[in-house]
Amino acid sequence: MVLHLPPHSHKDIEEITYVIEGEGEAWIDGETCKIKKKVNAMFSHSPELIKELEEKTQRFRIEIIKMIYNAQSGHPGGSLSAVDSLTCLYFHQMKIKPENPLWEDRDRFILSKGHAAPALYVILAELGYFSKENLSTLRQIDSILQGHPDMRKTPGVEISTGSLGNGLSIGIGMALSAKLCKKDYRIYVLVGDGECDEGEIWEAAMAAAKYKLDNLTAICDFNRVQLDGPIDEVMPLDSLPEKWKAFNWSVVQINGHKMNEILKALDEANQIKDKPTIIIAHTIKGKGVSFMENKFQWHGKAPNREEYEIALQELEATKE
Repeated sequence: MVLHLPPHSHKDIEEITYVIEGEGEAWIDGETCKIKKKVNAMFSHSPELIKELEEKTQRFRIEIIKMIYNAQSGHPGGSLSAVDSLTCLYFHQMKIKPENPLWEDRDRFILSKGHAAPALYVILAELGYFSKENLSTLRQIDSILQGHPDMRKTPGVEISTGSLGNGLSIGIGMALSAKLCKKDYRIYVLVGDGECDEGEIWEAAMAAAKYKLDNLTAICDFNRVQLDGPIDEVMPLDSLPEKWKAFNWSVVQINGHKMNEILKALDEANQIKDKPTIIIAHTIKGKGVSFMENKFQWHGKAPNREEYEIALQELEATKE
């Protein structure tokens, strides 16, 4: 047995607890270390890292509101609920090179719920994929930042998305390619809970399990609200974890607004072998803005001037 410890996460580990179970090897940063017992590693991430990610996320929420207000169009609810997971991926978990967006060995991220593009754009701008000045051009004609991600226009966007249900299937293709080419990069796909109404999601789920794509991690932004109402009223997703388990996926449930839980879930996904993992992130639609939280009306609606000022005031207060 070879245990693959999460890439580069050891830099932020305070301690590692080993549970002895058998014989094998441990693989750390490209070096195989012989050991006499199989180990499972449980990682504890530093308070400094957690604080840094929380502060970034709060700044990103402010920028998301500014972008959508300036455009007077966009999707605040799902952007605000998903940005925590994206921050953990891009600023800790994923192997990327913003100066070389097409680096062959990079990890890939697919925003299958493409309407949450503002959350992705603020992060790509922060990392330097393009100038932050572009954020004020969201949804404008000839802008590189369209309403849904466009791989032809936006540096750092892996694939054009927005037609719900497609992203997971595309991720499977990328994961299969990595396996066939003997590459160790990973694929991450963010799907919405309403998106799980799409039949293609479950066709993809079957295929990913069939091909044992342990290099594929899906994250479900489970905020329980979709375009025109609560999911329990539109199309109930009863026993969502059990559904994914039945498709032979490894399932991890977390609070999608707790950085330590997101990081630990991503670490755990890296250790799973011979099956894909889905992280069901329980979140709040419109997180951080009181009048947007859990309201389907804010799925795809821009705030007016008064609402904008209230939203900024609340988010700035939380930041402090």
